[in-house]
Amino acid sequence: MDKLEQYRQAVQKILTQQVAEDTQNDEIESQLVFDTERDRYLLLDVGWQDLKRVYHCFIHIDIKNGKVWIQRNMTETDLAQALVNLGIPKEDIILGLQPPYKRPYTGYGSNHLIMNQ
Repeated sequence: MDKLEQYRQAVQKILTQQVAEDTQNDEIESQLVFDTERDRYLLLDVGWQDLKRVYHCFIHIDIKNGKVWIQRNMTETDLAQALVNLGIPKEDIILGLQPPYKRPYTGYGSNHLIMNQ
């Protein structure tokens, strides 16, 4: 299996596990969005809680230029460590949710990708 496919499968596995661990609520649906053409992966909650609309993106991960970018993580799961546990090298994981000046100190990749790619 090539590197890109391995990374896709790892990301999809982690997001699928997150949904399985989610508590059930009949009014709120957890949705997985896997865009394998553009390599964008999301975990969303969509629905209603009483009279209030619920729409939250809990996890957003992109794969860009051979690197896995964690763009958002509103869970207690250490997504970067989970990716490492699935065989992705730390240097190929970018904490996009951290400012660029902090990334070199995280122990993970610090690639400064141009955002329009």
